[in-house]
Amino acid sequence: MYETHLIIFSNCRFQNMSSTPNWAKLPSERKPESDEDSDVDDLMQKTGNYIITSSSLPKGILNFKQCKDANKESTAQGKLTSVEFHPSSQVILTAGFNQTLSLFQVDGKNNPKIQSVFIENFPIHTAHFSANGEEVVMGSKHKSFYYFDMMAGKMINVPWIKGIEETNMKRFKVSPDGRFLVFLGRYGAMHLISAQSKEWIDTLRMNGNVQAVAFSRDGSKMYSHGDDGEVFVWDMNTRQCIHHFYDEGCIQGTAIAASPNNQYLACGSYSGVVNIYDTDTCMKSRSPKPLKAVMNLTTTCSDAIFNSTTEILAISSDYAERAVKLVHMPTMTVFSNFPDKVDENLRIPKCMDFSLNSGYFSIATHKGHALLYRSV
Repeated sequence: MYETHLIIFSNCRFQNMSSTPNWAKLPSERKPESDEDSDVDDLMQKTGNYIITSSSLPKGILNFKQCKDANKESTAQGKLTSVEFHPSSQVILTAGFNQTLSLFQVDGKNNPKIQSVFIENFPIHTAHFSANGEEVVMGSKHKSFYYFDMMAGKMINVPWIKGIEETNMKRFKVSPDGRFLVFLGRYGAMHLISAQSKEWIDTLRMNGNVQAVAFSRDGSKMYSHGDDGEVFVWDMNTRQCIHHFYDEGCIQGTAIAASPNNQYLACGSYSGVVNIYDTDTCMKSRSPKPLKAVMNLTTTCSDAIFNSTTEILAISSDYAERAVKLVHMPTMTVFSNFPDKVDENLRIPKCMDFSLNSGYFSIATHKGHALLYRSV
């Protein structure tokens, strides 16, 4: 049994966690803040939207501003492994090998800490919000995993699940429809766990080892990529493989991302090449031709993610310093001014995320910083 310590940092802006916190409520349910917070509220109302619309987002140069680190009030002591924005509120989580989950309110100015949770002997390898935003699920080197019920303020351990013969539960994804937690296992196994009951449902298997999975926006399809260079497409209603295709020139797949509008599929490889495909073409061919092969990474692509409007694809490698590129999707060209050369804290990027409406972009580093950028 692992000992958990819950540390709640509260101030006038946050309610006690025994009741529903203000940030977790729907906008119509939230209580008005004090007058002294009006400037922050005004900022928060603006930052959820893109200032540059899809039709006018220019290529070449990206207009952005670097803000104070999202976790400036509590920089992690050690490697961050997860950074993720809440699915409906201006909140961001950070987690890492310091065995701590932290939540911060994103206002672009101070980014105050909401709370921190320390779990003894549980270095966090992966942390994700649940699809409804009420839980944070965490995986580690153990056969069991944890989830934090944010409404009740409780940390709950899910013991070893019968039917899953794995040595750890380090890597997983949450389906956007809120049905599944998909843990990536050995020998191509993808274990489907009910996101509600946390019970084992099924295990899917692909050829070779699975390195990454991604979902269509509605959660009806899952794409898996692995060390044999093939991408497998799964129907999550029947839990059957309905198609598979070769990622051109790929010997070992390492990352995969599906665009929110279901138009594109980005496949990252060990060589650093990221192939961008038309999704419809992929479903009709065993050897589709990519629309673009992005070759700006010189080391293994470890992460790939689209923003909410499919205007930008972020790709990164944790094998080299400052290895983050943002791709302008309409033209599939890389923005030349990101990352900023004066950003000394970037170093090794471990993971990335865009906020709900892409007003913010965050990069977590191996030195414990959750860098925060805002579109202007």
